[in-house]
Amino acid sequence: MGISILGMGSYVPDQIMTNDDFTRFVETDDEWIRTRTGISSRHMAGWEPTWYMGKQASLRAIEASGVKPEDIGLVISCTATSDFLTPSMASVIQHEVGAVNAAAFDMNAACSGFVYATDVARRFLETDDSLKYVLVVANEALTRFLDFTDRSSCILFGDGAAAVILEKSDKLYSSALCSDGSGASLLCARSLKVAPEVAVESDFEDPFPDVPLHKLQQNGKEVYKFAVSALPKSFELAAEKIGVTKDDIDWFVPHQANIRIIETAAKKLGAPMEKFIVTLDHYGNTSSASIPLALCEGIEKGLIKRGQKIALIGFGAGLTYGGIIFEY
Repeated sequence: MGISILGMGSYVPDQIMTNDDFTRFVETDDEWIRTRTGISSRHMAGWEPTWYMGKQASLRAIEASGVKPEDIGLVISCTATSDFLTPSMASVIQHEVGAVNAAAFDMNAACSGFVYATDVARRFLETDDSLKYVLVVANEALTRFLDFTDRSSCILFGDGAAAVILEKSDKLYSSALCSDGSGASLLCARSLKVAPEVAVESDFEDPFPDVPLHKLQQNGKEVYKFAVSALPKSFELAAEKIGVTKDDIDWFVPHQANIRIIETAAKKLGAPMEKFIVTLDHYGNTSSASIPLALCEGIEKGLIKRGQKIALIGFGAGLTYGGIIFEY
C-alpha cells in the first residue's frame, strides 16, 4: 500500500537574514559561506512560535487538499524545536486548524523527521480502515537554539514549516528508516545538565560539556562523513525493496544541509544534480522542514508532476537517516 499526497502547504517567516548580516558579529563573509555551504540567506522566526508556523503550513495544505479539517484522523508534527516540553506541537496545531476528530503526537527524528513521520502515517493508514486522512507537518525554529559566536554552525540554519495531507492509495511506495546511535553525541542540543559528580554508566560521551543549555553544537567533520554515506544509502535501501534504480527516479528531494553533501551524494549514486531539488540557498538547513519545503517548492514550480517517481532522502541527529520512494 502506498500514499497519495492530496495537498501541500508551506510557511516561512518574513524576516530574512543574509550572509552579509553575519559579518556584524562573526568573522565571515558572503563568499566564505556560499562556497562552503551553498547558502545565501535564511528565514528567521524570532519569537514567532514553532506551532504557529506549523499551523500556517497546515492550513494551506488543508486548503490545497480540499479535505475538511474534521475528516483528518491523525496529526503528526515532526520537530526538534518544540515550544514546550508538553503539550505536543501536534496537539496545539490540531486545535488551531480544527481537526477536532484527530489523534495527535510529535516525533523527533531531527532532520530525518519528515521521512520518519510520513512513513509512520502510511503505516497508520494501512492498518486502520477508519482513518481517511493524515496531516503531517514539519515545523522548526532552529535559529532560537544557535550559538551565534560559533561561525561554523550559526550560518547553516533557518526556520520554516511545511505540511502535507495524505491518504492511502495503491501507488508505488517503499521506505527504509535507520539510526546509528553511536553518533548521537555528534550533533546535539542539551536540555538537561547532569552534575559532574553523578556517575552514569554509558558509552555516550558528552563532546560539549561546557556548552550552555539549549544551544546546538555539532562535530561538523564527522557529521559530514556520515551524511555523504547516509544519503545514498537511504535511497539504496528503499530502492532495493521494490527493485527500482536511480534511473527510475524523476526527482531526488534530499535533506538540505550543505550543497557539498548533496553533490557528493549525487556522485556516489551516479545521478545527475539536475535531478536534485535544491532550496538551501534561500532556506538554509531547516531540519525536518527542509525536505517538505523543497518538495512543496518543486510542486509549486511545476517541476514535480503527477505520476513521477520521487525519492525523499534524509539524515539528521541521532544519527538518523531514511528514505522514501513514492509516486506523486
